[in-house]
Amino acid sequence: MTDRSFHDDLIVIDALEASNWDRELLEELCAGGVTAVHITLVFWEDARTTLDNIGRWHRLFENHGDIIMPVRSAADIEEAKWLGKTGIIFGFQNCSPIEDDLALVQVFHELGVRIIQLTYNNQSLIGAGCYEKVDAGISRFGREVIKEMNRVGMLIDMSHSAELTSLQAIEISERPITITHANPLSFHKGIRNKSDDLLKALAESGGMLGFSTYPFHIGGSDTTLDAFCGMIADTVEKLGIDHVGIGTDMCRKLSSGYLDWMRSGRWSKEIDSGEAKTAGGGWPDWPTWFQTPADFPNITRGLLDKGFSQADTAKIMGGNWLAFFRDGFGPS
Repeated sequence: MTDRSFHDDLIVIDALEASNWDRELLEELCAGGVTAVHITLVFWEDARTTLDNIGRWHRLFENHGDIIMPVRSAADIEEAKWLGKTGIIFGFQNCSPIEDDLALVQVFHELGVRIIQLTYNNQSLIGAGCYEKVDAGISRFGREVIKEMNRVGMLIDMSHSAELTSLQAIEISERPITITHANPLSFHKGIRNKSDDLLKALAESGGMLGFSTYPFHIGGSDTTLDAFCGMIADTVEKLGIDHVGIGTDMCRKLSSGYLDWMRSGRWSKEIDSGEAKTAGGGWPDWPTWFQTPADFPNITRGLLDKGFSQADTAKIMGGNWLAFFRDGFGPS
């Protein structure tokens, strides 16, 4: 069996992408053998605007139903694989759509949202983002939101959250949580990357880490596939094979104006480029081995070349996420 035929037999799950979706980009997912992808519905939007975004996705399902389908359960991902389609998992990169109304957690769950990030870089009503100088942890409202997300079957994502806030979320949640797109701080000293202590707590609680290919999370576009897969191997040694997957944070066809929205929303007159300051503030160049989701077979090949068995490669490429979603998407 060739590396490509092995890849094509896998369930491949990308735990986070943020793109301006059209037919071309959806076909890239298919070309890369992506069985399911967690897409970004929200950065700073309120409830009403989020409904518009959900409506746009329903039109995409209508117009491109030959290659994509909605995902509300792990069984839907398995069906997508059988049908040769890519399953779309709705998620928020911020808690802004639920505003200060706990009831909206269940409302958005009923609309198909399965993952919510509790903060996006900044302080939210729930907790502190990773760019905040003061990390006060999970708020009173945040404790109620976590409890409600546990109840309805919605995954808690701490990818853009600060350390104490993340550790408290792990402690408070009665179900395992996730960091869908980040890397170990020990691999690259990025603001968004996570400490070994946090990742250890995540794994010990049954949680999942998704490795990001975003250039600012891996040390730049010159980082090799071998180095990326070496990071995965080192992390597996620390956390175990069952707690890791892929969450690329791939961004496609997004304008510089949208990049400004992602960074500053409506909350600031200034544009804070964060880690991108060293790259002129714009979109970074992606590594040659991962330019689009069509390049997912390269990661499979890289893992095999690094010495992972086929069984362990299958877990990293999507099997672990599938098991995690099977447990996490259902009500408690």
